[in-house]
Amino acid sequence: MRFWRQSIWITIAVLALSGAGAATLTTPHKLVLTGSSTIAPLAVELGRRFESLHPGVRVDVQTGGSSRGINDTRKGVADIGMVSRAMKADEQDLQAFTIALDGVGIIIHASNPVTSLTPQQIADIYTGKIANWQELGGKNARITVVNKAEGRSTLELFLTYFQLKNSDIKPHIVIGDNQQGIKTLAGNSHAVGYVSIGTAEYGAQRGVPIKLLPMDGIAASVANVRNGSYPLSRPLNLVTRMTPTGLVKQFLDFARTEQAHDLVEAQYFVPISID
Repeated sequence: MRFWRQSIWITIAVLALSGAGAATLTTPHKLVLTGSSTIAPLAVELGRRFESLHPGVRVDVQTGGSSRGINDTRKGVADIGMVSRAMKADEQDLQAFTIALDGVGIIIHASNPVTSLTPQQIADIYTGKIANWQELGGKNARITVVNKAEGRSTLELFLTYFQLKNSDIKPHIVIGDNQQGIKTLAGNSHAVGYVSIGTAEYGAQRGVPIKLLPMDGIAASVANVRNGSYPLSRPLNLVTRMTPTGLVKQFLDFARTEQAHDLVEAQYFVPISID
């Protein structure tokens, strides 16, 4: 079972059109996408299909968090940044293109008997006020608190929703991307964490021993992200420094057409279309 997906290099190539539309291979071009680990696996799959439509381009997909996507795009290091949250007021210098919707969900090990937590209980767990699952109707076991590293949009959304500061959190483990978080939770029956709903459902459907807990009584599911009822949802954005043209525009347009919907849904996200 190959669930743990990592940053992948995709080699594609570009065709230049000359004369009356004849295709001529030119110097290879490259698209660089950096940022959100939530979006990266989808970007890889989009790139693979884009390859069949545009032979001759190399697309380099790198993770590192949404903050990296913003910074690299501003500096011109990346053609496209991957940002798994809404844009901020001080990011209006960038253009954002939403390609999908996702949610952030609380996950625990599948063997944990706890079936729900209130927002206050979640906040109390993360600030160290509740330290044993027995206080929540679970086993007599110390809670292992798994938090996200700074620069991750999932962390920002979590802190905003629960009205916490990162300095308030008392973590035992700090993780980077969603796959690392899910692997940690799958290997620790007493842990609690939060990750992309799409990534968690993808893993759970493939036998990874985790389960998503409801948020404010609403099941953490792709279906509820789709219908708008889940309270902690977010856009998955691709961002550029300037109005996209050429190959960048072609990639962005492709990512938001029905040609890409099956790829978005295969990653357990909700597709967005410009059609």
